Amino acid sequence: MPGRTAGRLVCARLGQLGRSDCGMPPPLLIDLDKVDLNKTCLTQEQVYQYLPHRYEFMLLGGVCHVDREAGQIVGYRDIRRDDWWFRGHVPGRPLVPGVLMLEMAAQLSAVFAKLLGGYEGFMGYGGVERCKFREAVVAPCRLYLLSVRSNYRPKRIISETQGVVSGRLVFEAEITGLTMPPIQAD
Repeated sequence: MPGRTAGRLVCARLGQLGRSDCGMPPPLLIDLDKVDLNKTCLTQEQVYQYLPHRYEFMLLGGVCHVDREAGQIVGYRDIRRDDWWFRGHVPGRPLVPGVLMLEMAAQLSAVFAKLLGGYEGFMGYGGVERCKFREAVVAPCRLYLLSVRSNYRPKRIISETQGVVSGRLVFEAEITGLTMPPIQAD
């Protein structure tokens, strides 16, 4: 079948370019079968010693894996039906907003940058590239967030991130974080 052969060639070429636009999800950044997902490396309280976020924006539940040498971190959020966004985000079909999943991944990447050292103060969003949402995330579930350092410089970090629910990839994105001036007290 000429159509299928051409499609395979396009997917093979996209794969060579590092793109995953051929309908097949890319492999997970971190092999979760080799991670103890029941372990807690950092509690929520410990995570937010590294981040200034408070109240509704304490989005991470904790961290269950850190590998400094490999540049990997895995965090999580237990998604509940009573989470603050469900009431108004598509009533009758409550979904976790994609922008909040990206915020969770960005927070995890910022924590990892601080754990690796060299990053002081606040890290803000610098950009999101190659973002793709693959499945809806609904409660109740545990959303695992995977982050792998891609490029670290003195004032900028780039991390490859993914979200996983029940072993299935639900989103992927490249997130850039920028160091920002210290927060000024009022």
